[in-house]
Amino acid sequence: MTRVGVIGATGYAGAELVRLLCGHPGIELTILTSRQYAGVAYDAIYPAMKNVTRLVCEEMLVDRICDKADVVFTALPHKLPMTIVPDLLHRGKRVIDLSADFRFKDAVVYESFYDSHKAKDLLERSVYGLCEIYFERIRNADLIGVPGCYPTSVLLPLIPVLKSKFIDEDTLVADSKSGVSGAGRSLSLATHFCEANESFKPYKIATHRHNPEMEMVLTRETGAPVTLTFVPHLVPMNRGILTTIYAGLRQKVTVDNVVDCFLSFYSECPFIRLFNENKSPDTLYVRGTNYCDLGFKIDERNNRLILISAIDNLVKGAAGQAVQNMNIMLGLDETTGLLGVPFPV
Repeated sequence: MTRVGVIGATGYAGAELVRLLCGHPGIELTILTSRQYAGVAYDAIYPAMKNVTRLVCEEMLVDRICDKADVVFTALPHKLPMTIVPDLLHRGKRVIDLSADFRFKDAVVYESFYDSHKAKDLLERSVYGLCEIYFERIRNADLIGVPGCYPTSVLLPLIPVLKSKFIDEDTLVADSKSGVSGAGRSLSLATHFCEANESFKPYKIATHRHNPEMEMVLTRETGAPVTLTFVPHLVPMNRGILTTIYAGLRQKVTVDNVVDCFLSFYSECPFIRLFNENKSPDTLYVRGTNYCDLGFKIDERNNRLILISAIDNLVKGAAGQAVQNMNIMLGLDETTGLLGVPFPV
């Protein structure tokens, strides 16, 4: 049985990883680390995990992690994984990183939105972990850069229709709304209850650092430069992302054309669910799951295609997608440990 460790197990994405891995039949969760809670039992930090795991958080010591785990998830803030991952890879470990440190091939792009990169030589080696698009590359990878939550919600609906030449790539506008957990567990004024409750607001308009990540992948998939106007919003709910994308049509398309496009493109993708014209995706339907729900509407009057997606930002947008990557890397069915039934209400 594969031994698995989580570095940074007490943030929201890390906690979601622990939850999913504790119920995974193909692995053994052997080590959890935390900068803040070293020496503290995990169920004392997250009481929901009582009688689920008896692990105690440890300091982040590479030797100890390598002794205890074969696959390592790094659920740390940007800039930290790049200082640890080279050692892990050198010792033969497979690494799945949830930060932005290994999502980009071009260090210049990363550095223009984040910080100086300390492991540039690994960027070409890393595989972008969008499982429905890069399945074959993921199978042979030893380093995965898990996509951001917003990019996951934008790329999965956009890529099929762009590759089918249905829409004009110069007209793309994406409007996303995220629950507060997307900001992480660290304290900040913007996510203080009194600031976020009864509030609905945009932020980082057209300047969000997920923008270049999305444009990188769209350009790679279409073979031509693609730009995107992206506006994220903060919604006073715990989890979930709803994304609405507007794009001008290149040609006349029918509902059946779009349905066939999605069904053929994602025919072997168990976590993609397509809704019909009369029912739109809703964050409630994906809460706690690894599903990405897709919907669309053809706006004939304005010659636009409107795409809608819904994901749980902590699962399909982070930990669930990371576990899906692990399954593919290990040769397991990609759904292993990820088929919890959605809450109906």
